[in-house]
Amino acid sequence: MSDVTTATNRYAGSSIQKVALVVGVVFLLVGIAGFVPGLTTGDLAGAGHGSMAMLLGLFQVSVLHNIVHLLFGVVGLLAANRATGSRMYLVIGGVVYFVLWIYGLFTAGHSFGANFVPLNWADNWLHLVLAVGMVALGIVFPRMRQRPVGA
Repeated sequence: MSDVTTATNRYAGSSIQKVALVVGVVFLLVGIAGFVPGLTTGDLAGAGHGSMAMLLGLFQVSVLHNIVHLLFGVVGLLAANRATGSRMYLVIGGVVYFVLWIYGLFTAGHSFGANFVPLNWADNWLHLVLAVGMVALGIVFPRMRQRPVGA
């Protein structure tokens, strides 16, 4: 078996798998932080615009919002098992965040039922950064570990 095949079959063995792992860990940490008093202030509600909880005093969160972050984290950890899964996680996750950004253009900061995640403007612009960043990482990083020249 070649080094390239071995690298992509080993957990987080290639660069794209390492990126998916790091992104997944970050999402897990953010999801956990959303439940930690002090990091999150205000009244944490289950879902909807009624949640007045603010992560780091900037990002509006709810139990649902935190669970979504935790799920994105778990998927990232699972995706790091394979290079193709890692690329799909980053690109499809980025597309999901792009759709969420578009959704937020119409709902962020509003007090009506459609803002069920909930989102404020800081969340929404972070979602755009995540969308661009995840898709770019999924496209830019090579799927396989590069073998040294002459090996």
